[in-house]
Amino acid sequence: MPALAAARYPDLPERPRVLVPVGATEQHGPHLPLCTDTVIATEVARRVGARTGSWVAPAIAFGASGEHQGFPGVFSVGTTVLTEMIIELTRSLALWAGEVVFVNGHGGNVAALRAAVETLRTQGHTVRWLPCAVPGDAHAGYTETSIMLYLSPADVALDLAVAGNVEPLPELMDRLRHNGVRAVSPNGVLGDPAGADARAGEELVDRMVRRIVDELG
Repeated sequence: MPALAAARYPDLPERPRVLVPVGATEQHGPHLPLCTDTVIATEVARRVGARTGSWVAPAIAFGASGEHQGFPGVFSVGTTVLTEMIIELTRSLALWAGEVVFVNGHGGNVAALRAAVETLRTQGHTVRWLPCAVPGDAHAGYTETSIMLYLSPADVALDLAVAGNVEPLPELMDRLRHNGVRAVSPNGVLGDPAGADARAGEELVDRMVRRIVDELG
């Protein structure tokens, strides 16, 4: 299925399902690019689209990343603005699309997605969101480093990859919410990228894709 942005409007079928990747532009430690979440969400959506006959929209590359704001390179629109963006995009898409599915690659976007989808459903829209989720460390550790070694190896600086705070995320959550990532991990990593490899990344991406395909039915 071609990317929606490259299509001409006569190419589109009646009431297609549209997948909208939702990422972020934020620090991912010293070794991964700012676009990591957007790359993952976009590629997962592309593969899901190919398997389900869905059309893939351009990604939302700016999310709710306030917890990373202590680092250079972070773009954050916040939960309120992201919520409104999702609502307005869905209202626009609903004029010609069937189901709208937001494919989320950043945990900070979850509150906005939940609020927006709840509002939209009360208005009669066919919309949902699904995460690019697999078990693993939280941020720029083994999980995301393996995935990026598979999806975009040229953008990974493995020689700069070092462990950050390896405490379980539930134990860090209160401090993260109140003080941000930099307060608990000066290098921005929540986990340990040691041992990351592309083969593991391929398996992780495949699990993400299969999970979303199964959810879509």
